[in-house]
Amino acid sequence: MAAGVVTKLGMTVAVVVGVLIGGAVVRLVVNAALRGGPKRSAFWATQVLRLFTLAAIVIAVLVVWRDKLSDLGAVGGWFAAGLTVALQRVVTAFAGYVIILRGNLFTVGDRITIGGVRGDVVSLGFMQTTVMEMGQPPGEQSDSPSMWVKGRQATGRIVRVTNDKVFDTPIYNYTREFPFLWDEIEIPVRYQDDRRRVEQILLDVGRRNTQQAMADAERKLDNLVDKYHLRERPDVQPTVFYHLTDNWVALSLRYLSYDNGARALKDRMNREILTGLEEAKIGIASGTYAIVEMPTLRIEQTRPDA
Repeated sequence: MAAGVVTKLGMTVAVVVGVLIGGAVVRLVVNAALRGGPKRSAFWATQVLRLFTLAAIVIAVLVVWRDKLSDLGAVGGWFAAGLTVALQRVVTAFAGYVIILRGNLFTVGDRITIGGVRGDVVSLGFMQTTVMEMGQPPGEQSDSPSMWVKGRQATGRIVRVTNDKVFDTPIYNYTREFPFLWDEIEIPVRYQDDRRRVEQILLDVGRRNTQQAMADAERKLDNLVDKYHLRERPDVQPTVFYHLTDNWVALSLRYLSYDNGARALKDRMNREILTGLEEAKIGIASGTYAIVEMPTLRIEQTRPDA
């Protein structure tokens, strides 16, 4: 009996090692065949091979121990239950991995927010998702974790997040079904300035820089409207909104940009807007104060009695 168990243990180790080596060889061949092709094809091929390797290991172990399953059934059940409790987070993380693939939540190359981490997915494993972290615009700087990069650009940090976060936190995907973002540029102008001229400058700059994004977004919106119940179809055209304050009129340009390159686009548009305002001789309002007139000062000097 003991000798038979030892033999089966040896066979189990040999089978597992053999399957792992075979899976590694197949992955090398597939990666060589897909080299130079789309990265997402290589990614999905790797995921499928990993799942097949795992399934092959489970099936091979069951085949080796098939004549002992009845004897080990009760013990195996208690062992599996205890292992599930002890490795609850691991099991949940693997379940999250399955949900990510089955639910098509995201894939390599998508820009997402998961577990409070924002960035581009660079790797996806059974237990963890690896993200190239990105910074935050000034309006989001208060969000955790703190950032020193004031824009949606890479910080240089690689962050690994366990896949169980899909059950605990919302997953924000900037890329999957609508790879565009609406952004805004706000320009304050004085009440006495030509605000209609400023509005036209903003619209011209917005249309000139987002033509291709608008055309691509219209096609994506068709699919989005067919798939989801949207109360109204979003407008992709640049739009200017007014906001009145005690000191100036704030004109906000709402425009569409791709999920990547938003900061570079805003920089280019800001430069063009500034040039347009300079040509129109219109300044940007600020909260500084200027003394425009100095009151007359009279100085009297008295001499003490001698």
